Order: sequence, then C-alpha cells, then structure tokens
Amino acid sequence: MARLNSFYISPENWISPFILEGSEARHMCKVLRTREGDSVRLFDGIGREGIFNIESISKSRVILKLVNENIQTDSRGLTLAIGWNKSNRRNWLLEKSVELQARGLIFFQSEFSQGKVPEIPKATWHEKNIAAAKQCGNVWLPEIETLPGNIEALIKKSKEFSNKIILWEKAEKEAVPDYGVFAQKSTLAVIGPEGGFSAYEAELLLNNEFKKCSLGDSILRWETAALLCLGSAYLEKQKQSL
Repeated sequence: MARLNSFYISPENWISPFILEGSEARHMCKVLRTREGDSVRLFDGIGREGIFNIESISKSRVILKLVNENIQTDSRGLTLAIGWNKSNRRNWLLEKSVELQARGLIFFQSEFSQGKVPEIPKATWHEKNIAAAKQCGNVWLPEIETLPGNIEALIKKSKEFSNKIILWEKAEKEAVPDYGVFAQKSTLAVIGPEGGFSAYEAELLLNNEFKKCSLGDSILRWETAALLCLGSAYLEKQKQSL
C-alpha cells in the first residue's frame, strides 16, 4: 500500500468536524493537489494519528472525516539541554530531535553562549519539527523551551527530572557511560555551547545531582554530542521494544 501524504493538525483541533486550515491546508490542496474523496494521514504531535477521507475543499480550508485513529503510548525519555550558540546547525538538530524521538529540547543561556537565547521559542522551530515529523512518520513533536537568564534557571528546571547528566569534556575517561542511560525515563542531558562550561557552571551542575559523563577522547562539537545522545537513546528504545 502506498504511503499516504501526512499533515499536521494542532491538538486542540483534533475534534469532529475535523477542519484543516492555513499552511497545511494550502500545501495539501495547492502543492500536492489533493482532491475530495482522497485519503490522507493527520497527526497532532502528541501521539495521535489517523486516516481521514477528504469531504470538502475550499481555498484554504479542508473538512475531513476520520476513518481510523491510532493513539501511541509515549515512551520517550530524553530531553537535551543545550547551551545557546549562534549556529546554522540548529535547524539540523531540530530535524534529528524528531527523527530520533527526543522528548524535549531546552536552549539555555550559558556563560560561553554566543548571543542571547530568545525569550520564547521561535515559530520556525515548530515548523521545522513538523516538516521532519511528516517525513519520518513520528507522531510526537519534542517540547521546545528557552531559558534566558543564567545557569540557575537550568538548575531550577532540572528538578523536574530524575536522571540528570552533564556531558563534560573534562570528565574522566572512565566516566564514559553505558549508553542505555540516555534512554531512561525522565532524563535530562546537558551539553555546553562551543567553549563548553565555565568552572562555576560545571561545579553547580555537579552539586545539583548531575552525573558527569564523557563521550570519549575527542572533543565533540555540540551538535555531534547531541546526535550521539539522541541516537543512543533511540537505539536502546528500539531494542527494548523487540
């Protein structure tokens, strides 16, 4: 069976009558030239997906009928907290966080950050996540949060997590973890910006129940470290589901 075209509908609009509007409706009708009677897949980013038949189409509004609904259990465990960087690799990370099923991304202000973290997440980040989810078929979008201020804001946020890790270039080689640690429920893994953590930041994290971890001999770029954590968690989850 051919793979159906996928579209995002916000959770608050996952109600009958199902109505798709705005950019997703325009993409469905004008770009992909979907017609009345066709079947499509919709997902809401919080675990629901469904097969729908298109009942009617107007300029930027589509009315659909739900045929079959599937609700997935959330097994994601890993949230990455990343020191803010001026980097064109951020969009790449947003895509990978969806493909590898991260629970969340937090961008925090570090002493070595380049520039200021935005007060609120940018709308374009959400759009990047949606595009990645449509491509890979994931029904979950990571929760994205920004933490302006200083490292204390991240310490406060970390109280929501039971498994806390600092990926630190100064950690001893024997601190290389069993990579299943990244797949545990309620995991927060913290990665510094280019330049790493200041001595004060590292000490504060270690004094607040963060376990120091090494990722080996090489000094990795932040996005490489992030991908290694995401990939480790994803593969461990796949093994557990077998």
